[in-house]
Amino acid sequence: MTLARNRNNSIGLVVLATVLAVLAACTTTPPPKPSRPSTTGVPSGTVVRERSRWVPVSWQELPGWKMDAVQSAWPALLRSCQRALPEWAALCSKVQQSPQPQDDAQLRDWLMRHLQPYRVEDLEGAANGLITGYYEPVLDARRAPDATFRVALYSPPADLATRRPYWTRQQLDTAPPAQAALRGREIAYVADPLDALALQIQGSGRLRITEPDGRVRTVRLAYAGNNAQPYQSVGRWLIAQGELPAGQASWPAIKAWAKLHPSRVNELLWANPRYVFFREEPLPDPALGPRGAQGVALTPGRSIAVDPRSVPYGTPVWIDTTEPLSSRPLQRLVLAQDTGSAIVGAVRADYFWGWDGDAAEQAGRMRQPLRMWVLWPRGSPLH
Repeated sequence: MTLARNRNNSIGLVVLATVLAVLAACTTTPPPKPSRPSTTGVPSGTVVRERSRWVPVSWQELPGWKMDAVQSAWPALLRSCQRALPEWAALCSKVQQSPQPQDDAQLRDWLMRHLQPYRVEDLEGAANGLITGYYEPVLDARRAPDATFRVALYSPPADLATRRPYWTRQQLDTAPPAQAALRGREIAYVADPLDALALQIQGSGRLRITEPDGRVRTVRLAYAGNNAQPYQSVGRWLIAQGELPAGQASWPAIKAWAKLHPSRVNELLWANPRYVFFREEPLPDPALGPRGAQGVALTPGRSIAVDPRSVPYGTPVWIDTTEPLSSRPLQRLVLAQDTGSAIVGAVRADYFWGWDGDAAEQAGRMRQPLRMWVLWPRGSPLH
């Protein structure tokens, strides 16, 4: 109804709406059930899930299958078995009781005997998708602010659960009531607001904190909540502003733009109203990544984030893509151990690069074509 455009008819429209509401209240017809995806034309043996379909294939279809050093994925598989789905219980029991395979060939043979590969497609049958990258930032920090380290990282405010959505990023930076709610929740301070934003986008990170006595201690910041505001890409904002060409809004390009336009950094930050809060955790084993959505530590180069409505957590996945910096083939065995708000769809993944070396640059530039295959225990139910 267009009441604003038909003000003279507003009373009649209200009466009509009331009558329709009464009639609707009297009806006993139940609402229609949501329809299931059509299976017309689906290949035999295909498994249809909520957002994907799995088509059984032979091992020969997996590109590069015999080239990967699959043994380095064994620790990630063991960790996934710590939180195995019921369909994986029997096979995970074998995994946990078996000694580590002696070489890649032995593990590859074991996988081929126990698992069946399925090509992942969307519900219309498209097998091509997208892979991006993420990493665990490592930042220098201080416990107290100074002339260089002035950007605070916060634990959740006490009233976070009582106000949803919570204050926006801009309000948390500028509005006195919002700032008051953050007072006393400071964990540490970093030097660059873009680094703080990267930490929030990635969801976790490591801080090398120089304590007041001069000692340097590395801790992990883990995700502890957000302000329930919508996430907006600052890269897309720069493209919309005409500041960066479409397709070139990588994280290195965003940081380079910020250095050239320091007076507009807040404008850039406030374009994304989402704000993430953290909790500090010890780092007993620096060789382990943060916990993903499956609840196990992520493994650099062997963990991916997925849409769990397409691929269940803990599932081994074969990916076929390329590295972002070199364009070399990236064909390897990985484990679906995490998810993310932007990881939606059938053939969609986020590749965990880790925290060392060029992880940040690789992750920041990764936006590659993707094909993927799930590996499922032979004889286990599929649904």
